[in-house]
Amino acid sequence: MVLPVLTIFLLFLYSLLLNWYYRSWKEIPVYTPSSAMHLPIQVSIIIPARNEEKNIGPLLEALQNQRYPASFTEIIVVDDHSTDATVTIVQEYSHIRLLSLQDEGINSYKKKAVETGIKAATGELIITTDADCIPGPAWLSTLVSFYQEEEAVFIAAPVAFTAGHNLPEKFQELDFLVLQGITAAVVHKGVQSLCNGANMAYTRKVFDEVEGFSGIDRIASGDDMLLMHKIRKRYPEKTRYLLSPDAIMQTAPMPDWSSFFQQRIRWASKATFYQEKGITAVLLLVYLLNLCLLLFVFTAFAHPLNLAYFLGGWILKTVVEWPFVAAVARFYKKEKRMRAFFFFQPLHILYTVLSGLLGQTGRYEWKGRKVK
Repeated sequence: MVLPVLTIFLLFLYSLLLNWYYRSWKEIPVYTPSSAMHLPIQVSIIIPARNEEKNIGPLLEALQNQRYPASFTEIIVVDDHSTDATVTIVQEYSHIRLLSLQDEGINSYKKKAVETGIKAATGELIITTDADCIPGPAWLSTLVSFYQEEEAVFIAAPVAFTAGHNLPEKFQELDFLVLQGITAAVVHKGVQSLCNGANMAYTRKVFDEVEGFSGIDRIASGDDMLLMHKIRKRYPEKTRYLLSPDAIMQTAPMPDWSSFFQQRIRWASKATFYQEKGITAVLLLVYLLNLCLLLFVFTAFAHPLNLAYFLGGWILKTVVEWPFVAAVARFYKKEKRMRAFFFFQPLHILYTVLSGLLGQTGRYEWKGRKVK
């Protein structure tokens, strides 16, 4: 009876956590730029790119069509040893600055690429995104308006997966909504440093103040959250979340289960480097709950009643999560994805346990490189 009792206790704690996420999400005001005119500022958009010949062109086109003065927009692509036509495509855009990463044998190529771009940047506000993203036409102007009106030094902004077609993509689309909702809730409350490098901004001044990636440069991942943590420690009141439909950055989900797991293992690999105890506690709670639910399945051969316990946990977990996830889905206009929410639970339980374990004990492959 130890496992059922432990699971019920963890579900109780989890329900309190999800209720807090839900209430915090509902508190976040949806940002609308004021009608007051703002003088444009110089911004620098940094785009690390490695073998992105299929994606870099559409991104550059979308950035070219922003409703923000082109004369105040600097776009810097930092090529990370691409072996395809990425460089050739970027060179077709005369207004794009193209830099090439020279470093070899380092553990965090993306951090080095971002750092290289910032060293060459002239903008007051640094904005980072990924080469496989697509912003709407008001994305840049919304970010800049929020920065000016809120006097933020670090801005985390929303990211959404484009509509999925196959099962892995549909699963990721819904799963990623949960992560985005949690990010918005905790940043709004000022309790944790969560963000996504596909859509965030910070001042050049604060990047220099915290000495950039110094101290976290040997960690393969974490160019976003670990940097945010350094900045939030110094400026907790000026680290903000921008909730606006115009600020959403669209990106593609992983095309198959293998690449999806590699991505999640990469994300999980930085968990031991978080200095915020709150993040560690939440990750541990989520991991233990999902592990307990999975153990019911693995032990069902010896104890058939455990299948009933698993089904009960599956239902209760869905009930606990539904209000929060549904609220986030409404903001992103993805309510239809909620139809599959209950049926995706076993997949979510399995991948949470596996990626959490492998993220700490195994290696993963990303952009053609094997990383620890």
